[in-house]
Amino acid sequence: MAQQGQPQPGQPQPGQPMMGGPPPQPGQQPSPQQIAEMQRRLAEEAQKHGMTVPQYVEQLKAQAMRQHQMQAAMRQQQMQQAGGAGPPQQGQGQAIQPGPPKPEALAVANFLKSQDLKTRTCIFQEKRKDMFKVKRAIRALHSPAYEKARKKNPLLPEVTDRASAENTFKLLPLGLLALRVTKIEPEANSPQAKKKRVKGLWTVKVEQQQDAADESHYVWLYEDPRAQWRMRLYALGALVLILAVVFFPVWPYTMRLGVWYLSMGCLGLLALFFAMAIFRLILFVITMFAVPPGLWLYPNLFEDVGFFDSFKPFWGWQETPEDKKSIRSEKKAKLAAKKARKEGQTSETPDASASLNESSPQSVQASGAESQEGAQVARRVPFQGARVEEVEDE
Repeated sequence: MAQQGQPQPGQPQPGQPMMGGPPPQPGQQPSPQQIAEMQRRLAEEAQKHGMTVPQYVEQLKAQAMRQHQMQAAMRQQQMQQAGGAGPPQQGQGQAIQPGPPKPEALAVANFLKSQDLKTRTCIFQEKRKDMFKVKRAIRALHSPAYEKARKKNPLLPEVTDRASAENTFKLLPLGLLALRVTKIEPEANSPQAKKKRVKGLWTVKVEQQQDAADESHYVWLYEDPRAQWRMRLYALGALVLILAVVFFPVWPYTMRLGVWYLSMGCLGLLALFFAMAIFRLILFVITMFAVPPGLWLYPNLFEDVGFFDSFKPFWGWQETPEDKKSIRSEKKAKLAAKKARKEGQTSETPDASASLNESSPQSVQASGAESQEGAQVARRVPFQGARVEEVEDE
């Protein structure tokens, strides 16, 4: 008599589909009847789950893959506990088991979000996300701002060298706050391929190896809760504003009258602005022939400056190409002098300072004469309005 709980010969084991005959031995090919029975069983199971046979097969494959990964992770954890696995070397890919973000990871993410990582926009899963390089994040973790932040927030891990900085940075992919991505080309039939390509806008995908190489790109998946609440408040404010406009006919009479006066005042200011723009253009055309190169009222009115700076100065002469060239050369000379001054301060010695103190009175008088001559030349040149120009970075 067979023992209770043990499968009898010919009885299918749990998880094994029943077949028309005994199961094939290892290395033995199944008979056509067995293949037909397995196919029928597979079709019945797929129909029970409301899927087609290929979909059900893919689901079984995915389950087997997850089970294999879990077993591999358990074996690796057992090896680490037994002391058989050494510490991962720098620059090698490390297997990452993602999970819920730790408080330390959230603290690191909030700190890096507050730093200037020179992020750029990318397309990730048909959404716009911010992307940054690892080297800028590592640089921020080594900065004095991080040490200052650690004094205020004890959750931030200590960073002493490159290895500790990489371990701190890897808290982000462990908590699914940021993941390593690479650029891909959109598929031909995808909606992104049909749209007009924007230069510098990458379409990215997640990589399996979440390493911390300097040139690797990571995309932010973490959103600050304060930013989410801010967006909700903006949406609520927009909804209240729309409702207020819709219910304008039922407003009290005094409020409607005040809105009418306010709208008339705004229209008056707009009309005054256009009238001033037309008048200054007419004045410039007249003075361009009368007293060239021409006179502008509010020369910075349409420049890329602040509101109050747009009305400063009150008037100014039209700048010629020679004036612009001279102003640009002066700014380059100032930048070069500033750079030379910085380099001179680093290499300055006490002997050099003593030689400056022992300069002759003739050189002081010569510099004073040059300054007076420059002032006279400046008085002969007509007043030039302030202009905002791009200056090359040092």
